[in-house]
Amino acid sequence: MTTELATWIGKDDPPEAFPDVSRALAEPDGLLAAGGDLSPERLLYAYQRGIFPWYDEGQPILWWSPNPRCVFYPGAYRVSKRLRRDLKKHDATVSFNRAFNAVVEACAGPRAQQDGTWITTDIMTAYARLHELGWAHSVEIWRGDRLIGGMYGLAIGKAFFGESMFSREDNGSKLALLSLCSVLREHQFEILDCQVVSEHLLTLGAVAIPREDFTAILARACEPAESFACWPQELLPIQAFGPAAPDASLQ
Repeated sequence: MTTELATWIGKDDPPEAFPDVSRALAEPDGLLAAGGDLSPERLLYAYQRGIFPWYDEGQPILWWSPNPRCVFYPGAYRVSKRLRRDLKKHDATVSFNRAFNAVVEACAGPRAQQDGTWITTDIMTAYARLHELGWAHSVEIWRGDRLIGGMYGLAIGKAFFGESMFSREDNGSKLALLSLCSVLREHQFEILDCQVVSEHLLTLGAVAIPREDFTAILARACEPAESFACWPQELLPIQAFGPAAPDASLQ
């Protein structure tokens, strides 16, 4: 009997040192490699090939490419009848990239039925650097001047890689996802990566697809590997992104 091991990557190894994702372990699902660093070059190379870091404080950096992959096609976000009704009278406003660090910190905060967080100090620093370079982005949901929900991730070409989201009030993260999908749909993004399958995301319209299909989509969507800068600049009412808005039907 042989035991499969993840590939070790040294800090001085080039970004392309990752093995092919077909070599990711079945158990634990998707573990591909360990080590390396969180430099912008390595992270951008990894995401374009369906690989992302996910590890706990005190562990080496662990790199994953699970199979199947949970994704949204931006036009398939499912707005429930209740949320559709609530949107008509909701007083939330939406911004993009105004409070990136605050969103990441909120995503790293304690959650019910979850011990600790995988968003370590090193992860925060690495993604803040990607934000400064124009690759990482945030969606903020506000009630007045209070941040009540949001999410963050990376945009490469026509692919968006969601990292984490949070809610401080009911539907805070759903409104962030709704707003993001609206912008991605408007700009013909091909896919929104959600990484690991969850029943909650499936109820919102996400689907699980084979890893080989996911990487084939990325090969097309991430070429050319350009950053995305066409985010709304002003603070907008949530209704601007709802299914009743012009060119924003998400059903």
